[in-house]
Amino acid sequence: MAKYSKKSQHKVKKAMHEKKHGQLKSGRSGKKVTSRKQAIAIGLSEARKEGAKVPKKKSASKKSASKKSGSRKSSSKRSAPRKSAAKKSGSKRSGSKRSAAKKKSGARKKSSAKR
Repeated sequence: MAKYSKKSQHKVKKAMHEKKHGQLKSGRSGKKVTSRKQAIAIGLSEARKEGAKVPKKKSASKKSASKKSGSRKSSSKRSAPRKSAAKKSGSKRSGSKRSAAKKKSGARKKSSAKR
């Protein structure tokens, strides 16, 4: 059984013909289409709008799957640079030493005030 209907094949053929003659324009921007792949995509898109038999977009299914896993990965990626930046500057280590020293000196001051 054919994946693409005759109507969709005709739309792609027409889009390729327009691209070849420099008449095919992209959607919003209206710029001239020079890419073969983009011309095919435009033809298939027009066919979908008219209800022709065209398989679902492959990129749409991949994007939705990557968004689900991407949200998990993005949180780990965001925290990773912060850790490495802290190690490079040394502020995290010195800050912890300083805070520990402040805590000790604060404890000394409190104990001396009690005397």
